[in-house]
Amino acid sequence: MDDRNHWLELVESNPGHSEWYIERFRTMEAQGKDLAGEARMIDAMVPRRSRILDAGCGPGRVGGFLSRLGHEVVGVDLDPQLIEAAREDHPEPTWLHGDLAELDLGSLGLPTGFHAIVCAGNVMTFLAPSTRRPVLARLAEHLLPEGRLVVGFGAARGYEFADFFTDAESSGLSVDLRLSTWDLRPLRVDSDFLVAVLSRVPDPRGG
Repeated sequence: MDDRNHWLELVESNPGHSEWYIERFRTMEAQGKDLAGEARMIDAMVPRRSRILDAGCGPGRVGGFLSRLGHEVVGVDLDPQLIEAAREDHPEPTWLHGDLAELDLGSLGLPTGFHAIVCAGNVMTFLAPSTRRPVLARLAEHLLPEGRLVVGFGAARGYEFADFFTDAESSGLSVDLRLSTWDLRPLRVDSDFLVAVLSRVPDPRGG
């Protein structure tokens, strides 16, 4: 099994890939395409002026929209070129270059409790398989007790939905809702996309 980060593999094999990705979404935005479906769902789930983590934020499409709605957004991505684009196009949020498998915002002096964490754009399928559970565990640790993690990715990308649910439950998360789209259509056996809403399993010690 290939255990490398697949996004980094893409960038190594095609050094222009990140720039292509950035310009692709800039072009779609300029054309008036609707790029805010994920952000609208997250906004509907949280109170006004919530703290939201955009995990695998890319060039800031989701987090930037949530910031303009008044939320306090932190975005983290492994690709420094995408982070620079996010800072250029969406200057209000805090954008950080970092590995989600090693996420520890507290060590950077940042608050760690988020009302919501969004992980869109097939981020989970780009992770090295050995880091899937560590990433989910790190994200769980950064949620407020009442917070929720929302993950979306497509089928046939090397990460079976059933395996994801097993990994999530092994990482301190419970599955609250299983959807097939960001506009809330239910997950079916033939769905080619998953949007999962998860929450932290309560600590029996009350922590």
